[in-house]
Amino acid sequence: MLDIRHVAAHVDDVTRNCKNRNMPSDVAGLVDLYRRRNVDLTLLEQTRAEANASAKSMQGKMEPEVRQQRIAEGRALKQKIAELETTVAALDVELDRWLRTLPNLTHPDVPIGHTDDDHRELRRWGTRRQFDFKPKDHVDLAEALDLIDFDGGAKVAGQKFYFLRKEMVLLDLALQRFAIDRLIAKGFTPVVTPDLARPDILEGIGFNPRGAESQVYSIQGHDLCLVGTAEITIGGMLQGRLLKADELPIRIAGISHCFRTEAGAAGRESRGLYRVHQFTKIEMFIFCEGELQKSEAHHDELLAIEEELFQALEIPYRVIDVCSGDLGAPAYRKFDIEAWMPGRGEAGIYGEVTSTSNCTDYQARRLEIRAYGEGGQKPKPVHTLNGTALALSRALIAILENHQQADGSITMPAALLPYLPFTQIGPKA
Repeated sequence: MLDIRHVAAHVDDVTRNCKNRNMPSDVAGLVDLYRRRNVDLTLLEQTRAEANASAKSMQGKMEPEVRQQRIAEGRALKQKIAELETTVAALDVELDRWLRTLPNLTHPDVPIGHTDDDHRELRRWGTRRQFDFKPKDHVDLAEALDLIDFDGGAKVAGQKFYFLRKEMVLLDLALQRFAIDRLIAKGFTPVVTPDLARPDILEGIGFNPRGAESQVYSIQGHDLCLVGTAEITIGGMLQGRLLKADELPIRIAGISHCFRTEAGAAGRESRGLYRVHQFTKIEMFIFCEGELQKSEAHHDELLAIEEELFQALEIPYRVIDVCSGDLGAPAYRKFDIEAWMPGRGEAGIYGEVTSTSNCTDYQARRLEIRAYGEGGQKPKPVHTLNGTALALSRALIAILENHQQADGSITMPAALLPYLPFTQIGPKA
């Protein structure tokens, strides 16, 4: 969440930022609450000082009548202190609740807008393949090669669940190892995370675990939620920690299953693996010094790693600077990679395969993760960043559709061959 002192000093800027991010809020009302709380807190501190002075004055000799008067005054002061403590505590709770509804600040270069048309395309990589046959989508390709069982998944768990089969299982595992090996070489520590987290961890990261618009599965009878990304569990891993300066940056490569309700997702463009309720993901996460220059450098690095992975997989893509209204509350800036998927839509379309966000100190304030500065300087919140290395379901779509052949087979990218016992899948007789 934001520093309330910054909010109070920049009411108009924060109000405008909330509007630009499609999260309007009564920022002026919040600041009024903050100032009322400060008045009551000052009065509480003054009353405590009066009570201490009154108690000290009781140590000397005095007339009985004066002593009784001082005792009565002390009791009145204690009662006033108790009332003020209750008032301030209630205001603190309300202030914290209200602050948590505000989105992060926004990088000045982020395009302002609320629709996909408002995103800014930064660059493209690769040449979109010109097929001498009509390319199929991944569902038709997988069905012909017996690679995915959507009907079985729906029978067992409902729509948007599936079984991966045969070579598709080995391809999925190869992609995981491919990504992890690359990340280890870049200094990331691999971690297999829990698939469940407490609601307060989700709230700390900036996710909404409850409510009509939540995309989160909650576990009935337990104070737990299925996670939609390892960002939740990795970020929560250091909740309440005070770190030393030389511990940073901390670079984690998390492997997790991801669960999303995908409420409202429908249509041909969401067909097959593109929007599913469960998938595996390799997530990058960085805790770094709470300085914008450093976190922006890490953000550029995460995007470069994502691009490197998709270049190695020989997948054409474009990079998007996500507009203000689509950032989500925690992100200061977010870049998406959209891979070319020739089988989607009528003639192929780009589809999001990765996101990377610089969340500055927004999540760390909520999770109370701080670090000393160099030379033992006063602790302050760290900055947190996250980035998708590979979301396996969508990476599989891109590979199947871009590397399909006229006979229905799928050739494997050279970067994956060290991890696979085959060079292509199919064709099936």
